[in-house]
Amino acid sequence: MKKPSELRTLTIEELKQEEVNLRKELFNLNFQKVTGEIENPMMIRQVRKDIARVLTIMTEKTKSRIN
Repeated sequence: MKKPSELRTLTIEELKQEEVNLRKELFNLNFQKVTGEIENPMMIRQVRKDIARVLTIMTEKTKSRIN
């Protein structure tokens, strides 16, 4: 998990890549949950919050470009 201050230093392209990586991780965690192999189910919640954090910062950056 990266802090928001660390994410704000990334470019939009790097943020998009971070989002892709987090979505892959979420898919894998959900797959582990279905097969009963997941060690820590709370990781699913954390990854979903990380995705939301990345999307929020991407929105902030795109809005600041427009203005």
